[in-house]
Amino acid sequence: MGSAAIKLALVGVGKIARDQHLPALARNPAFELVAAVNRGGPLTHVSTFSDVAAMLASGIEVDAVSLCTPPACRYELAREAIEAGLHVMLEKPPAASVEEVHDLEQRAQRRGLTLFTTWHSREAAGVEPAREWLSERTIESVRVTWKEDIRVWHPGQHWILQAGGMGVFDPGINALSILTRILPDKLTMRSATLEYPSNWESPIAAEVAMSHGSAARVQASFDFLYSGTPCWDIEVLTDEQTLLLADGGSRLYIDEMPHLAAADQEYARLYRRFAELIGAGSSDVDSTPLQLVADAFKLGHRQQSAAFHF
Repeated sequence: MGSAAIKLALVGVGKIARDQHLPALARNPAFELVAAVNRGGPLTHVSTFSDVAAMLASGIEVDAVSLCTPPACRYELAREAIEAGLHVMLEKPPAASVEEVHDLEQRAQRRGLTLFTTWHSREAAGVEPAREWLSERTIESVRVTWKEDIRVWHPGQHWILQAGGMGVFDPGINALSILTRILPDKLTMRSATLEYPSNWESPIAAEVAMSHGSAARVQASFDFLYSGTPCWDIEVLTDEQTLLLADGGSRLYIDEMPHLAAADQEYARLYRRFAELIGAGSSDVDSTPLQLVADAFKLGHRQQSAAFHF
């Protein structure tokens, strides 16, 4: 007989939760979705509460929570869950600051609980093959092009451009999470130019320059107003050949020749990993991509652009 399913509550049932988390949970027998916390109204098939405190006070049995809220409020919610003895999975980016992530890691460790800072783009099919291929070569330069239309992919999600929303780095951090996985040496932020709409507090476009190890140059362009076909590409020039991770890491090319293409299994893999961590009594916490974003804001030259309206 298999072990009992992990009783999980989903906190924040917005677009990403409906598009990715709910389908992944429905297909994973390791979890039983027993509750949701959602200010936008109840889910029809599960007990729904207005906040975490109300869920905890209800007496419903919960083992773990998956936090899918905007990052600005994740720290308080995660701390509340950890203090209640619950394992915690965090949507990306895991919190509003690196310091918050470190504090949550220490709190979970003291309580013997699992904390999982997820980076879903690292689970794209081409990422691990790219990491292995690059480990045997000398990297000369890297070019990231990460462009999409905020009105298509984040319709009405004003929080992204508000203070703490990270703006174009909300999708851009996906590229940074892949880079910090596939590149063998440390990435260091060198400079950034950040474009802010006159009526918002977070950037809508950015150009950043990083260094990899002691020599390689890494350039990245992030754009939230791109009206064409989305472009989520990472090109790595090595001493031998050129690697391209396209479509957010789902397609891998070497010197323009296709080597791999696979369907999206990112969130299915994340929930499998979360179950494994809980079973092993361990955590998986990585704030490196978030630190790069923090460094971009710290070093960034701010430019103002025209007002933006959803």
